[in-house]
Amino acid sequence: MKQSLKYTFSFFFLFSLFFVQAQELNTSVGIPQEPKKAETATTTQKKTEKKLEAVKKDSIPPKTDRYGLIVGVDLYKVARSLYDSDYKGIAFVGDYRLTKKYYLFGEIGNEKITVDDPQLNTTTKGSYAKVGFDYNVYTNWLDMENLITLGVRYGFSTFSEQLNNYDIYNPNPYFGKAPSIISGEIHNGLTASWAEVAAGVNVKVFNNVYVGFSLQLKVLVTNVEPGNFENLYIPGFNRTYDGSFGAGFNYTVSYFVPLYKKKVTPKTTTAPKK
Repeated sequence: MKQSLKYTFSFFFLFSLFFVQAQELNTSVGIPQEPKKAETATTTQKKTEKKLEAVKKDSIPPKTDRYGLIVGVDLYKVARSLYDSDYKGIAFVGDYRLTKKYYLFGEIGNEKITVDDPQLNTTTKGSYAKVGFDYNVYTNWLDMENLITLGVRYGFSTFSEQLNNYDIYNPNPYFGKAPSIISGEIHNGLTASWAEVAAGVNVKVFNNVYVGFSLQLKVLVTNVEPGNFENLYIPGFNRTYDGSFGAGFNYTVSYFVPLYKKKVTPKTTTAPKK
């Protein structure tokens, strides 16, 4: 009997030791493994996100600005040549981009016009050229390339003046107006120069195609005139109206010829010191 109780007590003692050891093993091994697995998954996810961001940054090309020449024709002069029998003219304009905001401007043209004033009728024909600078005051966003410009130019013209006919001034036309006198006298080698300020808009309507207009205010600097009458019209300057001031208008269709590109450097701002 005593022997049986001894064996039974030993068996339960060994079983309890085995149970306690199994509980300690589960507590020490199983529980810490879960945070390690969670920590490893979070770290891997962060590394993956960083790699994706790096690939995304590399796949986006840097923003660039296009530089080149915008060349066009003045449609106003072409259209006027069609509906006005006393006028023939054509003009070509160009803008060359120097910097992000500044453009070199140029214009060349040829005009022939007959001016009929109350006392005389003249025909002027000649050529002109203008050079200057434009400043683009418009800030484009995304890939827009529109222009709103303010500019200054200097123009020079060479032309001839033909006196077709004239009337003798009679302060007391009691017996009616005297007939006009046919002349045909031509004065060659006339020149004039002027300065002008201009404001214009140039909008890209299609790929590389622009439509724009500009207004100019002008003042004569030099003006070589015939000896017996004034220049009524100067090519490139327009009507003189017995004075040194003039005005002009252009309506153009242009095409942009890209020559090269420049990478846009983003502006960096520094935080103010506290």
